[in-house]
Amino acid sequence: MKKTEEKMPVGSVKKTPYSVESPEKISADIIEAMEYRYRHQRDIDILIDQPEFTSLCPMTGLPDFGCITIRYIPSTKIVELKSLKLYLLQFRNVGIFYENAVNHILNDLIHILEPKRMEVTGNFTARGGITTKITAVYQGKK
Repeated sequence: MKKTEEKMPVGSVKKTPYSVESPEKISADIIEAMEYRYRHQRDIDILIDQPEFTSLCPMTGLPDFGCITIRYIPSTKIVELKSLKLYLLQFRNVGIFYENAVNHILNDLIHILEPKRMEVTGNFTARGGITTKITAVYQGKK
């Protein structure tokens, strides 16, 4: 007896048994801002790396790994690092494309910190032999 193979229509995606949450689950309210006390004396360049960033592929539900780098020049506020870590951990079970994750992070941080300039880069590990690096930039009001 020959088994019949189930064929998927072109362009369809197989459902996985993994639980993939929506990007709407991510809350920027967890991010805390602190006063930048030296704002009247000088600008500073802040560089933050999160080398263990994870999210899920929205197509397959498989984990994506990468390094998120946040570089900014504060105006009046700086980010509290523990709250930033907890914010980024929210992406762990969220199905989101790399490009959208980087822009989502940038938008949330701009909203809370109102920096002079900010850049968020996602440098993602190879999948299928392809590495991906995305950078989104915000240039504040002059």
